[in-house]
Parts: sequence; structure tokens; C-alpha cells
Amino acid sequence: MAVHPRVQTLAQVFLAHADRTAPGLVEGLYLTGSVALGDFRPHTSDVDFVIITSRTPEPHLLRRVHALTRADVPQPQFNGIHLTWDDLTRDPASCGPVPSVVGGRFQARARNDVNPITWHVLAEHGVSVRGPHPLELDVWDEPGSLRAWSLGSLDEHWSRWREKAGRLVTPRGLAVLGSLAPSWSVLSVSRLHFTLKTGEITSKSGAGAYALHAFPERWQSILNECLRVRRGGQAPSLYENALARRRAALDYIEMVLDDALRPGLAV
Repeated sequence: MAVHPRVQTLAQVFLAHADRTAPGLVEGLYLTGSVALGDFRPHTSDVDFVIITSRTPEPHLLRRVHALTRADVPQPQFNGIHLTWDDLTRDPASCGPVPSVVGGRFQARARNDVNPITWHVLAEHGVSVRGPHPLELDVWDEPGSLRAWSLGSLDEHWSRWREKAGRLVTPRGLAVLGSLAPSWSVLSVSRLHFTLKTGEITSKSGAGAYALHAFPERWQSILNECLRVRRGGQAPSLYENALARRRAALDYIEMVLDDALRPGLAV
């Protein structure tokens, strides 16, 4: 699969720093997320990774490698998790916190992206930069877990996110006055709804297209606005002002949460 030149450059810069700092440590580098799903957008997307080592690496080495990479290639962000080959064969719930990069910052122990979605995207769509093709790997992949995890994410993470974002004079509430936060959040909850309904995975753009048909016409404006932002935002906004867009995004998220958490959605 061909990847965007900026993605290729970022991955190769990381590998160069890793091989100089800790020769032989990085045995596999796989791209997941929007790159793997064919929806990478240079102006809005980060680059999600799963990096494989034969042993649990020293955090200070990884921190240095990621810092050097970020200094050379500040954007797009390089976010993801460090696993061993054995980790791939197990339910991610049994992995516990792992070395991760979240929001461009290295964390020695975190659980972001340690979930069935990441394992599934790697197994079915992962892009190999170094290491065997994903179809040759022994990756734990239980389709039924995708719905369970998606429901839990909506019920726990996104319900809390919506509550906090609903308070205007807070960092999260103010962020939703911009264009990226509404687009990211609206399309993210739409992706989870898609998985609950179908048992499959889609990209953010795919989720927007799905939602345009899955929900009543009144939600088309906010969905088309979020897709406009994701595609690059060259056309004018569909909303008169940021407050109106913020309100529509929060109302949409609340609707999706109510619909997703009602009994009997998943088929």
C-alpha cells in the first residue's frame, strides 16, 4: 500500500534514530489508524504506529528516539504503542500499560490505543514499514470484542467528554469553538456507532458517510461541516458562527450517545 510521502519520511526518520540509538531493538514498525484505513489527511491526521520489540525496551531509550524524531519531523504527530511479539498474540486487556506516545508526548506507561480496535486494524489493514506482512503475524483478533469495546468507550469516555465539553468556559469547551475538535469528536463517535451497528471498522471519513444515511436529515449540516473540515476546509463553513457549530456538534454527540446506549442497537 502506498503511503503519503510525509508519512514515509516520518517513519524512516524514526527508524534511523532508533537504529542509531538502540541497534536491533525495533524489529517491527506497523502503521495503523487513518494511514492503514486509507484516510490520512496531512492537515488533520496524526500517524498511528504499533512498534514491535523482542523485549520490553528501556523507557529512556524510547523517549530519546521519539524526541529526536519529533525534533526532525514535528508534524504530523507520531502516536502509538510499543509492544512485544508476544503482546500481539494476547487479548489487549491483558497487556496493561505499555510505552506509548500520546499527543506527541512519550509516556513510559499508558493504555491509550491498547484495545481491540488497534489489534484488529493491525491484523486486517496494518501497513508494514519494517517486519513481516501483518497477515503473516499471529495477532489476537476477536470480532465480538470490537462491539463491546466500542460500547464501553461511548459509555465511559465519550459520555464524560460530552459533559466536560458542554461547559463553555473550560479548555475542552473552548476547544470545541474551533473547527478541528468538532470534526474529530463528531466523526469519532460516528465510527463507534458504525462498529456497534456492523461489527466492522471504518475511517473517520467513512463514518461520516455512514452517519449521513444512518441518522435523520437534521444532522446532515453538522456531518457535512465535519467532513468539510477533515477534507481541508477550502469551502466556506456551513455555519454562521463558531457558537452555532459548537452547539450542533454537542447536540449530535448527545444524540449518538443516546442512540448507541439504548438496548438492542448492536446486531
